Amino acid sequence: MSNSTTSQISGATIAALIASGAQALTAAAVAFGHGTATAEDEAAWLTLWKLGLPLDSELTPGAPESVADQAVTKEQQAQVAMLFEERIRTRKPAAYLTREAWLVGVPFYVDERSIVPRSFIAELLADGSIDGWLSDKTLQVLDLCTGNGSLACLAAMAYPEVSVTGADISQDALAVARINVDKHGLQQRVKLVESDGLSQLPGPWDLVLCNPPYVNADSMSKLPAEYQAEPELALAGGRDGMDFIRQLFQDLPARLNKEAVVILEIGNEKPFFEAAFPDLPVFWLDTSSGDEQVLLITEEALRHWSNHDLPR
Repeated sequence: MSNSTTSQISGATIAALIASGAQALTAAAVAFGHGTATAEDEAAWLTLWKLGLPLDSELTPGAPESVADQAVTKEQQAQVAMLFEERIRTRKPAAYLTREAWLVGVPFYVDERSIVPRSFIAELLADGSIDGWLSDKTLQVLDLCTGNGSLACLAAMAYPEVSVTGADISQDALAVARINVDKHGLQQRVKLVESDGLSQLPGPWDLVLCNPPYVNADSMSKLPAEYQAEPELALAGGRDGMDFIRQLFQDLPARLNKEAVVILEIGNEKPFFEAAFPDLPVFWLDTSSGDEQVLLITEEALRHWSNHDLPR
């Protein structure tokens, strides 16, 4: 970003500063999807964070307690402009710059050692959408590919009686997850384990949450820079995106308790999933992104499918 462009990020009020920042993000054609979906939302996030204001601050001009018309000093404008410049120049997701990401209103620490948390499974934990599927005996929960540990923490918050294990192949990601487990005081509830898939996770499990690497090779080659800034290990799923999931489905049946449930996120890869597992009965769950991103598989269905369709 040039100095002339930087100077265009200005505004005497918070609303004006956000508006000019959004214009700069749009002009620079940055990519979103790491906590925000629009230039306006990301500009608000960066501006409020840099000014030390709550990210849920009211921004409607004239509304009660709105900060939209709050004055911004020249020094504050310069500080915010520098943050926008870094966002545009580095193409890093905003969460890596602020060292914070939010899921269902809960803040989590994040840095470049782990993928930016954005799983729609968080919504299902928060609103109780999967509660009706769970057995009364649900006690052991696994968050596989835990990344920064956000889903493991949210599961522990949602189900106070369960024990949660967050597992990942990446030591770096687990170091970030440890920060979040400690941050939310869940050391006695959430255990972190280094594991390549299920290799170190014999179970048996009552509920398995998994947001695995599922991006197919063609999509990986076309990812915007913001996604390339994340650990490739957390994204790349092989030719059709299903490599990790194939191994998971092979290993999982022997590690599930009776009446267990598996919640799996596959992003935009539903066609590849259905092509890879055409005879596996699943339930597609509604989230804010629709009903094609997250699926549910019962232990009975997975075991029956495994007995009839493996090896693959």
